[in-house]
Parts: sequence; structure tokens; C-alpha cells
Amino acid sequence: MTLRWRLTVFYTALLTVLLSLVALAALILMRGSLVAGVDRQLQDTYVSLVRLAPSLNLHDPDRLDREANGEVVISRYQFPDSFIQIEELAFYDLPTLATDLQNATTPTMRGQLFKYLRDIQAVSRITIATDPDHPIELTDAQLAALIEAPDGQLKLNLPVRERFRDTPTPMRVLVRLEPLQLKSAALGSDPTLAVTYVARSLGGINTTLTNLQNVLLLLCAIGAVSAGTGAYLLAGQALGPLRLVRRAAERIGGENLTERVPVPATGDEVEALAQALNGMLGRLEQSFEAQRRFTSDASHELRTPVTAISGHASYLLRRTNPTGQQAESLKIIQSESERLTNLIASLLQLARSDSGALVLNRAPIFSGLFLREIARELAPLAQAQQTTLDVSGDDLPFEGDPDRLKQVIINLVGNALKAGARTVTLGSTLDTAGQQMHLSVQDDGPGIPADQLERLFDRFYRLEDSRSRDQGGAGLGLSIAKGIVDAHGGRIWLESDLGQGTTAHVQLPIGNVPVLDDEDVP
Repeated sequence: MTLRWRLTVFYTALLTVLLSLVALAALILMRGSLVAGVDRQLQDTYVSLVRLAPSLNLHDPDRLDREANGEVVISRYQFPDSFIQIEELAFYDLPTLATDLQNATTPTMRGQLFKYLRDIQAVSRITIATDPDHPIELTDAQLAALIEAPDGQLKLNLPVRERFRDTPTPMRVLVRLEPLQLKSAALGSDPTLAVTYVARSLGGINTTLTNLQNVLLLLCAIGAVSAGTGAYLLAGQALGPLRLVRRAAERIGGENLTERVPVPATGDEVEALAQALNGMLGRLEQSFEAQRRFTSDASHELRTPVTAISGHASYLLRRTNPTGQQAESLKIIQSESERLTNLIASLLQLARSDSGALVLNRAPIFSGLFLREIARELAPLAQAQQTTLDVSGDDLPFEGDPDRLKQVIINLVGNALKAGARTVTLGSTLDTAGQQMHLSVQDDGPGIPADQLERLFDRFYRLEDSRSRDQGGAGLGLSIAKGIVDAHGGRIWLESDLGQGTTAHVQLPIGNVPVLDDEDVP
């Protein structure tokens, strides 16, 4: 993943998390505010119930029947949005009830106490708008908490069954335990300890919270998309100069170290990086130039004394009458001089290749004819080693420097002969798109270990068991071949299996080849 996408994902995720936290906090605060409002309404309703209870005639045995017949009764008229349930606890007062609960020290004793209280509640239950067949009931824990509550009240969310409905409705319920005056005091009635339930539906609150949640989710989604788009665009704008520097740096190689990356006037780390890269390129250019100059000068300076040594050795062999041992020493001097001359020539060619001074004389080449000429030239050397040289493939035209490419193929064939191959096959094909010429040199030699295939193109690198050591190889042939192929804009690589042989591949662009008739093809 690119830096641009990482920044986009990071900032989008960060904003999404923040928006989610804000949305969650807003939902929690809104729910708390709405529930607090309902709690205040329940307290107001309870206060009104305490004030109006003596005049509502809640003990009238025909009240529920008249409600069932659809008659409007004063109790429902006074509390149109509330659901009320009253359960008297006859023969009890708060101190006595609290004492009995404290004395019930075992679960069995508490269970018996709560069962007794529920039996009393069921006998004296009064309902307003709730279903008398499915009354509001507290668990043992809730009933104990109500009795032990300092203010004598609980606020709960419970499912409550309304009259004439089959399913319960989620409601906010205020439960009060305190004496309640249910009959007129003028009749000599005293307040009775009662459990009073005052409930209101949470449907409106739930609907409001659901709508708010949907709005917040939509805002989060829009915010995340907007943040992602903005972060992507801003990151692209911020990283644009860095991409220019990268593309410029990718174009710079050993042949064009004089080029420099553009320095954006951003006044930030990107500008500093570009300046540092240009400074590094300048130092590399000086180092490479010094190395090339040293190699070129040293090769030129070495050529004259080596030529003199070889000439004097040849003169002594021809013009004097040396002894056998002296003749053998002179021949060794002559042979080593020739090897040193070839090494100097290779170094000069590598120096020219490194400096970009390797000039190519491009011309149309027919692959089949080109490979057959190389095979005829190397035939005597192959016959001396009892090696068969074969050529396969059609005459396919492409553009290149014949002399340089001939040097590449001869080097590859020479390596195969040095390795002791008995059959060497030269081939040429076109790729499927017809844009690349593929030359190959395949042998049945001993093969090359896979971990050494790439290193063979390094300068002065030779296989530990290579026969070229005994035949004067310096380890520069494949490096030179690679430089020539690179100058053509092509690619060279090796494929090998131990014990089955090696195949060298040279892939070259077709180039500008004129359209030829059949009679133009040799």
C-alpha cells in the first residue's frame, strides 16, 4: 500500500472513530435527557395521584366493568397518558416491613415473606389503564431494593401490558412504597401503606432515538467518505513533489549521473530530500568519473609495456636459439602477455560502456544468417573439442550492431565450450507480440548452481569449479555481454539445471526494420 493510501486510510479511520464516539455520546446524552424528562412527568403524575386519589373512588367494584364497556371514567380522564397500578399492603407500615425484611436472614425466609406480600398485593390491586390479568410485578431483588430504598422509590424499565392489548409495551415505571390516602379522610379513613406503580410508554423516546441514530449514522458515513476523499486529494497534493523526485531519481543511472532531480520550492522536508539527493548524485558522479578515468588511463598505460613484452618474447623465439627451458619460459611470457592484452581490451570496453561511450552501429540483421556465420567461425574450435554446433530458427529481421552482438554470442558459445558441452544449439524466435527478438545458446554441459546464476554477470566473478580458470578466463565476458545487450535496450539471463545443461537467453527489441520482400531475404 502506498503512502498516499496509508495516510488516507489512517485519517479516514481516525475521523470515523471520532464521529462514532461523538454519535455515541450524543445518543447517550439524548437518551438520558429524554428519560429524565419522563421521570419528572412520572413524579408529577404521582403527586397528582396522591392529591386526587381520595376523590377518584378507586375502590368502586364496578369501575373496571364500566371501563370494559368503554365508558369514560374520571380516573382515566385525569391521567390520559399514564398507566397506574396500586397495591395496598394491609396491616403493614414501613418500619414493620423493614424489620420483617431484616429478620428474614435466609433465602427461604425471604421467599416466604415476598410470597406473603404478593398475596396481599394481589387481593388489593387497583389498576388504571393496565391489564388486571397481567399486572406489573417486581422480582424478589427489586422488591427488596424498594423496601430498603432510602427515598422509598425505584425507577425501572419494564414491559407493561395495557388493557385490551395482547403484547406488552416497554415503559418507564416509577415504583413508590409509602402510605397512600385512597379514601376520603372525612369518612374516617387513614392512609394505607401501598406499592404504587406509575408508568409511561417509552415508544416515543425509542422512536426519537432510532431516528437520531439513523441521522448520526448517515452523518458518520458522509463524514467518513468526505474525510477519505479530502485526505486522498490532500495527500496526493502533498506527495506530488515527492513523486516527481522519485521519477527523476529512477531515470538516473550510471550512464546519466550528470542529471539531477528537480528541487520543489515547498520549503519542507521534500525540498531538503531533493537537495540531499542532488548532493549525493554529485558525489557519486565524481566517484564514478574518477573510477572510469582510472580504468581507462591505466588500461592505456598498460597496453604499451605489455605490447613491448609480447614483441620481445616473439623476437627472442624467432631470432635466437633458446634452450628448451628458455623457449618454454618465452612461450609462457608470450601467452600471458596476450591474456593481459585481452584483459586490458575488456577493461577499456567496460569503461566505455560505463561512461555511455559505447557506440552502436545499428543495421538490419537476419537472425538465421547471423547465427550460421558465427557457427562457421567457431566450427574449428568446436571440432577440436569434439562439440557439435547446431543452428535452429528462421531468418527473422531485427535491428542491432552486428559486431557487438556477434561478440555477445561468441562469448556465450565460448563459455559453453569451456564447460565441456558436447552439443551447442543456437536459436532465434520472435515473441508472441512480434516486438522482441529472442536469441538463445543452449548446451548440454554440467550446468550451473541456481544460487550463482545472477552473480555470473558480476565483474571478475567465476565459478569455483569453472574450467575457464585453466583456460585463462578473467570473469569479464558476461559483464561485457550484459553491457552490450543493455546498450541495445535488451535483456540477458541464464537458465540452468545441474547435470542437464545451461541456456543463455538474449532478448532484443526488433527496432526499425524496413519491410522486405521475399527476394530481399538471403
